[in-house]
Amino acid sequence: MPKLIVAIVLDIDVCHEVIRVWEKAGVSGATILDSIGMRHMLAQTQRDDLPLMPSLRSLLESEEYNHRTILSVVPDDLDLEDLVRRTEAVVGNFDDADTGFLFVVPVLMARGLGRGESAVSRTGDAKP
Repeated sequence: MPKLIVAIVLDIDVCHEVIRVWEKAGVSGATILDSIGMRHMLAQTQRDDLPLMPSLRSLLESEEYNHRTILSVVPDDLDLEDLVRRTEAVVGNFDDADTGFLFVVPVLMARGLGRGESAVSRTGDAKP
């Protein structure tokens, strides 16, 4: 049964390296989303010291709390322990504060994953 791997990486500067180690571990594709945690979102919306019309400079200087969420559906035979070890070698131990978190869930059905090449060949012709 395929598995969905979800990694929320708090340090956006290491996202590219995480993708590189996932590829080396056998992950053939992933989706990366810009994300923000609930705690940071609530902190930003509950501030009462923001002016009604903030200046562009103040917006640009404000601290960002964006993270990267990496999603990938992998085959059952992928070594998940190896993938987690490689990921933690980049981001740090997920059990430590300010690293992020990772979880894996079974995928009951998936369509469009394909194996090897995509459904469109390199010439642009759809495969039967």
